[in-house]
Amino acid sequence: MAENDTRLLMLIDDEPAQSRLVTALAAREGWRTLVVKDSETAIATLGTRQGMQLSAIILDQWVPGDDACQLIEELKTRRPALPILMLTQSASPLLAVEAMRAGATDYLIKPVAPERLMRALRSATKHEAPKDELQPLTEKMPAVLDFDAMIGSEASFRTALARAAKVARGHGHVLIEGESGTGKEMLLRAMHAASPRAKSAFRLVNVGSIAANSIESTLFGHEQGAFPGAFDRQVGAIQFCDGGTLVLDEIDRLSTDLQERLAATLAEGIVRPVGATHGFKIDLRLLSASNLPLSDLVDAGHFDPNLLEQVSATKIELPPLRERPGDIPALARHFLGRIGEQPGLRHLSLADSALVLLSAFDWPGNVRQLQAVLFRAAVFCEGEALTGQDFPQLSAILGDLGDSGASLPEAIGVMLYTQDGNLRPLEEIEADVIRLAIGHYRGRMTEVARRLGIGRSTLYRKLSDLGIDNAA
Repeated sequence: MAENDTRLLMLIDDEPAQSRLVTALAAREGWRTLVVKDSETAIATLGTRQGMQLSAIILDQWVPGDDACQLIEELKTRRPALPILMLTQSASPLLAVEAMRAGATDYLIKPVAPERLMRALRSATKHEAPKDELQPLTEKMPAVLDFDAMIGSEASFRTALARAAKVARGHGHVLIEGESGTGKEMLLRAMHAASPRAKSAFRLVNVGSIAANSIESTLFGHEQGAFPGAFDRQVGAIQFCDGGTLVLDEIDRLSTDLQERLAATLAEGIVRPVGATHGFKIDLRLLSASNLPLSDLVDAGHFDPNLLEQVSATKIELPPLRERPGDIPALARHFLGRIGEQPGLRHLSLADSALVLLSAFDWPGNVRQLQAVLFRAAVFCEGEALTGQDFPQLSAILGDLGDSGASLPEAIGVMLYTQDGNLRPLEEIEADVIRLAIGHYRGRMTEVARRLGIGRSTLYRKLSDLGIDNAA
């Protein structure tokens, strides 16, 4: 904590309530906060003794006295290495693009969750973490609530999607496990959209983004006067979703007592708000997600076995991106297609040097990190295609693979899906498979035919029909 004790944060904000909140949250991480109310004071503060001690800046988009992006540019001009986080109520991708181009390190949507804010501060100032390019972003591209938007052809991933699509049509509880960033929330939303309860009550609760002292009321509700500050009655998410679906993300972060209470609620079908003398009968479908294997947490004594039994009538595991490297090119092209549709951005292609780098990295942040890296690269790209040079931090980690003659992994030679998530025509896929086989077996057509399980005459006929040169 010694290092954290020296950290000073400058908050540029004229809202007293928000200033108090950010100051309190930052204090949890050992930060001291210096609050200034306008851009002129902020710029002047940089030259003071306190200003020279700053480790990060947070500014509200609506700070008076200057345009936020212009202020970011001015601050970065004076202190290029100082991380700057922007707070805004706008989910506009255009504002995110403008803020990043001006020099913002991260972009936070209000009301920002406590854990999100603290994670952003940690990422911005963690010396051993890769800079800029590999930091998580909060770009707000509209989510596509459809199984077709889940891009990937690896067997383990397609198996998980097939199971999810099948159980989506039922009414039983479902648990999805997988590392952070693998797409659990997106899959849960797609399941709800395909379920018989799609038009019924729905709510998504992320346990990790809610203060520990608020999660009980959020889920179960409370009666007026149930505790100090309970001035009104609040209907909890469980009761609100009666007849519908509750999505509970990061269920592994529930406290032990709430785990036991939720298990009893699901078993009895009755929810009791805090301070209530009676309960309410509910018909609820619970779709849950966990970043950690709950069975391991049960074995370690950190998760209630009864709750695990209740929520895991069906359990689906989403594989990490490092276990499906063959999906990276298709995912990258899909994300670039969506990124190109955002205001302030344009459609870009991917050069082989970029694909080599993207395919070689192990992506600890999984699909979400891949999207964030592509988003940042697209913001600053001046050409028509992303090349290895547009990913300087990946190059620093992996070396100059894109310029060293390294080739793409053979497994990624055949794409099954188009950028919009639909299957490619069978003829195109077949042509790619034949080209791949010819290249792999160096033009030895007898071996190509044998490996493809067809006769030589059939192979040559297909070459003619598909318009493929024997040299591939």
